Amino acid sequence: MTEVVSENSEVTVLLVDDNPQNLKVLYETLKDKGYRLLIANEGDKALDLAHRHQPEVILLDIMMPDMDGYEVCERLKADPETADCAVVFLSALDDLQAKVRGFSLGGADYISKPFQSQEVIARVKTHARVIRLERELQARNRELQGDQTRILNSISEGIYGLDENGVIEFANPAAAAILGSPVDAIIGCNFFEIHFAAVGEDTGGLPVHGTCRQGVAESQRNIRMLRTDGSGFPAEYRSTPKLDDDELHGAVVVFRDITAELESEAALEEARELVQEQRDQLAHASRLTTMGEMAAGFAHEVNQPLTAITNYARVSKRMMGKETPDLGLIGETLDKIEAQSHRASEIIRRIRRFMKKPATGKEIISMPALLEDTRQFAEVDMRNNEGGIEVAVPEGLPDVLADPIQVQQVALNLIRNALEATRSSGSATPVEVSASLVGSHCVRVQVRDYGVGLSADAEDKLFLPFYTTKDEGMGIGLATCRSLIQAQGGDIGFERPQDGGACFFFTLPVAGAEGAPCRPDNPPDTRED
Repeated sequence: MTEVVSENSEVTVLLVDDNPQNLKVLYETLKDKGYRLLIANEGDKALDLAHRHQPEVILLDIMMPDMDGYEVCERLKADPETADCAVVFLSALDDLQAKVRGFSLGGADYISKPFQSQEVIARVKTHARVIRLERELQARNRELQGDQTRILNSISEGIYGLDENGVIEFANPAAAAILGSPVDAIIGCNFFEIHFAAVGEDTGGLPVHGTCRQGVAESQRNIRMLRTDGSGFPAEYRSTPKLDDDELHGAVVVFRDITAELESEAALEEARELVQEQRDQLAHASRLTTMGEMAAGFAHEVNQPLTAITNYARVSKRMMGKETPDLGLIGETLDKIEAQSHRASEIIRRIRRFMKKPATGKEIISMPALLEDTRQFAEVDMRNNEGGIEVAVPEGLPDVLADPIQVQQVALNLIRNALEATRSSGSATPVEVSASLVGSHCVRVQVRDYGVGLSADAEDKLFLPFYTTKDEGMGIGLATCRSLIQAQGGDIGFERPQDGGACFFFTLPVAGAEGAPCRPDNPPDTRED
């Protein structure tokens, strides 16, 4: 007899007994409890129904002809489709040995005949709920495992799961691709042997060892690891300990081949060096251009002390030709010759220092000294301005860290532009050069003139290469200044004063100071290109 007598999508209960009267009683007992009931009167039919419907609970009679309940239970547990069913034995056998055998075969419970309806209802309800929860939990676990597998398979980094001895328990496809070996061939191998050829050696100093043995997380870059064919590759890895209730069970290692990354970094560094070299060459060419523009002025500056030296020498010669020469006066004249020689030498020294290519690296610079030296350097252009140059630097201004030649080049460029703008407007107001501390880690140098100012449409293009407002300009001066200042870790900008003229400024980092860079994204009251 095989019959489906009730439908319920929640729980299926299979009733198995060779006695029709017992089946009837079981059916009557459970028919109104909301279960989907299946009935079988022999072992083969019970196995068939169980295989096709996977019931949550099977009420199974032990004493049946041809195939007893023990064998049915054993075969149910051997079938993956029915292994998780809750088998509740029904039997008049009430001895301990019969119960022990039933439990040893996988039985979940035991009801003695003649059974009580309330007992059957209670036990079926309990086992049905347990099985449903277990199946839901298993389904959820399978779902999570599937998600985990899909995630691991989609990651481009190699991932290992290691035990405390470094034996690989898990590897994702990316790890196999990097290693050049199938995943199945990697599982069970020793991490230290295949990646560091540490067969039979002390692995104490190798990467990941500390994570496996001491539970210390590690992270290193550019570590040389081996593939299965013996070839090496640079790698970056992170390892974290596998802990279960604070008990260490090995490590999880995430690693990747960084060969292409290192090649890109090397190419990028080479490109940076090339750009830096071209920047230095451009800056040097700009200084040569400045010297060309100032050559006539420097010739005049040098010629003045030389002429004075010549005149003092003639005077000294005449005084020495007298019958009673005035040695005191001759000494004073010789002192003047020495002073004029020093003046000429100082002019030439400034020119040579300004013309030379800067050495690599930065120096600690005293801004008051550098600005005063630049002011004297700009005196060549200052002769044509009535107002001249005023330098104002507060006491205690900290030193900055930068290349002195490049900073002086920028300052000289801005001062010369300011002198020219002042001269063009016919103003007699001096060009103002000042420096101040901004925050705790930046020094700001400002060059302010009272000239004709700049048009509004010129502000956005001031620091662009080959843009100029001068008839004979090349448009590389301010662009070069910007490049030089940014290379020092600072920034350059322009402000439009309310009372006319123009104000250019640049910032430089204070020597030894730590903090935000001297290039704010939105400096207050500052307009920059």
